Amino acid sequence: MHIRPLFVIVASASLVLFAAAAYFYPPLLWLSPFMLVLQGLGWQDYFQKAHAIRRNFPLLGRLRYLAETLRPGVQQYFVENDLNGRPFSRIDRSLVYSRAKSDTETMPFGTQMDFYAEGYEWMAHSIYPHALAAAEHTPRVRVGGSECKQPYALALLNVSAMSFGSLSKNAIMALNGGAKDGNFAHNTGEGGVSPFHLEPQGDLIWQIGTGYFGCRAENGGFDAEKFTKTVAAPSIKMVEIKLSQGAKPGHGGILPAKKNTPEIAAIRGVKPGIDVNSPPSHAAFSSATELCFFVKKLRELSGGKPIGFKLCIGSEREFLDICRAIIKTGIRPDFITVDGGEGGTGAAPVEFSNSLGMPLRDGLTFVTDALVGFNLKKDIKVIASGHIVSGFDMAKAIAMGADACNSARAMMMAVGCIQALQCHTNTCPTGVATQDESLMQGLVVADKRTRVKNFQHKTVHAFMELLGAAGLSEPAQLGRKHIYRRVSMSSVQRYDQLYPEIPVGCLLNTDTIPAIFQQEMLEKLD
Repeated sequence: MHIRPLFVIVASASLVLFAAAAYFYPPLLWLSPFMLVLQGLGWQDYFQKAHAIRRNFPLLGRLRYLAETLRPGVQQYFVENDLNGRPFSRIDRSLVYSRAKSDTETMPFGTQMDFYAEGYEWMAHSIYPHALAAAEHTPRVRVGGSECKQPYALALLNVSAMSFGSLSKNAIMALNGGAKDGNFAHNTGEGGVSPFHLEPQGDLIWQIGTGYFGCRAENGGFDAEKFTKTVAAPSIKMVEIKLSQGAKPGHGGILPAKKNTPEIAAIRGVKPGIDVNSPPSHAAFSSATELCFFVKKLRELSGGKPIGFKLCIGSEREFLDICRAIIKTGIRPDFITVDGGEGGTGAAPVEFSNSLGMPLRDGLTFVTDALVGFNLKKDIKVIASGHIVSGFDMAKAIAMGADACNSARAMMMAVGCIQALQCHTNTCPTGVATQDESLMQGLVVADKRTRVKNFQHKTVHAFMELLGAAGLSEPAQLGRKHIYRRVSMSSVQRYDQLYPEIPVGCLLNTDTIPAIFQQEMLEKLD
């Protein structure tokens, strides 16, 4: 029995027992104020809807907030932790929670970061800030090439891929409800399109992984008829083919048996109560050229919706081979999502999480440069995914060549995740990453969808303020020259010095290939 129903029994029984004991031993009445306070706090926790931990664990959940008051100060944390390319830190969580709850975001006494620490990054500002910073101006990105009959206006920040199964139905409805309220997109993750994605009517990016959930044939391959039926939903705006995920590139998705309920199994087209391990590679294609034709096939079956793919960069030559195939076939994906090796997941082998996959900054730079070199960037939008938390994270990604950003962990924090690291055990105490109905009750959809909307809105607004402070009026004007990084105590370089840009179309001719691309371009794939 879980704490929430147990609390009702214990609280009621303790009150009756105390009343009976006080009747036979009146001096106990002196403790009645203490008993009433505990009862009041417990029932307040039980009925409130804002805090999942307190709702699921009345009284006991308050110990978490007590522990937070005893944590090290912010300055101490800054000193002890690298702030760039870091794991999801306490500072990140504090920022997300503040924005999600519409709490005060400003901080007194200025920065508490070490300007002279290696890895410190900042953005160049202008003495002539643009008036845009004060306006509610939120540009969108048009996704869809000449072959796309239903282009989509994508927000600058969207919910990254997280599947129903990994997350609870309440978390999915809160994320999609926030996307609906805030007018941004919600990526389904590879687990398929569930009723909980569709009910709030927020815009969806349907991700198709190697398990083909939602369009899965009896043999585990791709089923065109099922795909056509699912993709017809009006809320599905784009389709993303998942080639690899930053948290476990080269490895299929993992859904532990204890989270594979009959409901989830029916949506995915698998048997319930067993581990669901997606294969590492696709059955529908096995080469760059076949990938291009699969993109074309999905675009036709979907009635002309934007089709793209997501990957974490591993072999650079393989991505260059995709670019060559795009040129050869003339089939262009409408978008490419670049996931960084620092991306998160609910379950993955440790070696895959720690030792495979190119980090976002390096992968994003390579992809955008390759597209520029093949003169494809003008036709293909690039979406950055991998530890996007703040407006500055967005600025860095867009400066490197991204057109828009996706965020997963920060959106989970907005829904209520506290990083209990129990995603794979089905015992998530906040009801975010569990299929346990009693724990799900702690996550109140109406409250959390507002927090998701708040976080996205405030983060995009912060990015636009940074843009205005730099004297720029549009995200497309932001470039590598605007971001600085300290590479040592006495040396600072701009991103355009660390990652030099290459001429448009230079990879189309062997005589103009830049030195940094020559080895990969001139060697044939094994």
